[in-house]
Amino acid sequence: MKKSKTLSIYMIIMMIIFIITFSVSIPILFRPFYYFHIDILDLTNKTGLDYQTIKNAYDEMMNFCLGLTNTFSTGTLKYSTEGMSHFIDVKNLFILNLTLLLFSTLNIIIIPRFLKKRNITPYRFNGHKNSYYAATILLIIFIIIVLFTLPNFSRTFTIFHQIFFPGKTNWLFDPRYDEIIVILPEIFFMNCAILIVSIIIFICLFLIIKNKKDSLNIKW
Repeated sequence: MKKSKTLSIYMIIMMIIFIITFSVSIPILFRPFYYFHIDILDLTNKTGLDYQTIKNAYDEMMNFCLGLTNTFSTGTLKYSTEGMSHFIDVKNLFILNLTLLLFSTLNIIIIPRFLKKRNITPYRFNGHKNSYYAATILLIIFIIIVLFTLPNFSRTFTIFHQIFFPGKTNWLFDPRYDEIIVILPEIFFMNCAILIVSIIIFICLFLIIKNKKDSLNIKW
């Protein structure tokens, strides 16, 4: 059976994309994660809004960002044209993330099976599976990211927006005109980041340990 190094590198890239986009998708798609913050952050008392108003504003905003509706809305909360423009940018990023998640998933599942029928399989560098290298690369990268972001999340939050929304300032909301920002405190985004990084690290450690066990023929 022919072994392809090019295919192996491609699959490593696909696995890296899958792990990142899958982890990012969890806080995006699992809305109870936000609902939990309404109570834990005491948003009703801090904002003067009732639970249902906050929940509806978040749900309608997310429905737009996920492409479930073409009409932008934040429930009964006010929003500006600039604010809506930012959420259009967010929508584009969310759709891109979900598209890459689907694309990488299909690649991981279909390509190896298709090529195996043609007697082609991914090459194993030093005897390890591609998932081992994808996990190791990501683990190193995100440990470095964590070390740099822990001291000052606010600065990291700003850098994130400067990278993904270059040349724009419409993400700097004024609560007088974009009331949605009062129900989206920075600590919520910090917890989203913690969740995403935690999932990535967990998946990476699982894959590394599993590969090590497989290489030593140790049964779970």
